[in-house]
Amino acid sequence: MYQDPRLPMTPGGGAAQGPGFGAGAQAPVKQGPRRGPAFILLFCFVGLMWVIEAADQVIVWATSDSNTLDAHGVEPLSTDGLLGIVFQPLLHGDWAHLIGNSIALLILGSIIALSGVKPLISVTVISWITSGVVSWLLGGSGTVHIGASGIVFGYIFYVIVRGFFTRKILHLVVGLLIGIYYGIEALYGLSPMQSGISWQGHLGGAIGGVVAAAGTKRNRKPKQSKQVSAGQRV
Repeated sequence: MYQDPRLPMTPGGGAAQGPGFGAGAQAPVKQGPRRGPAFILLFCFVGLMWVIEAADQVIVWATSDSNTLDAHGVEPLSTDGLLGIVFQPLLHGDWAHLIGNSIALLILGSIIALSGVKPLISVTVISWITSGVVSWLLGGSGTVHIGASGIVFGYIFYVIVRGFFTRKILHLVVGLLIGIYYGIEALYGLSPMQSGISWQGHLGGAIGGVVAAAGTKRNRKPKQSKQVSAGQRV
């Protein structure tokens, strides 16, 4: 009998089986997407926007000043306005503006959250940054850009193009349905031929969504490692 010097002898004279040897070895269990934390994060984000808008409305009512928190959005080509990139998605002009963005964020965000917390964080952060940067670079002078619609556009384009990168049938089908439902509205939101709408923020968000989708890829099956039974010489 040959004993692998790496394996100790059992009291019965046989070689003890180490991890990965014999029939008792178990393959690692692959964890599924963390959907619970993703949904909690999504609802907390939307809830934060509502808290901030409520605070802004209270300040406006108490001070009779219409330029309160909303004045801290993105100011194009201004060094002071760069800080507005951080606050832009959290600020809204009125309740109607907030409600429209909230509904879209919850619908589209829920679709993304089904894939886990990592994709949701990725597309949100990237769209947040690219929306603010493009607004700062291309926005008209003397304007202030606010609202989470840049992230909404990031979500739209992420869901639409994600399937081309993951090559999953479900993602392709969902992307097609979202493209049909939001397609005309999305194209209209990207048009510069309108006033009072930050098409620059929408464009930046759309770019961010595509970039985030490009970061996804189809999971490949790990290569099966060759197992050897105890006592077998390799």
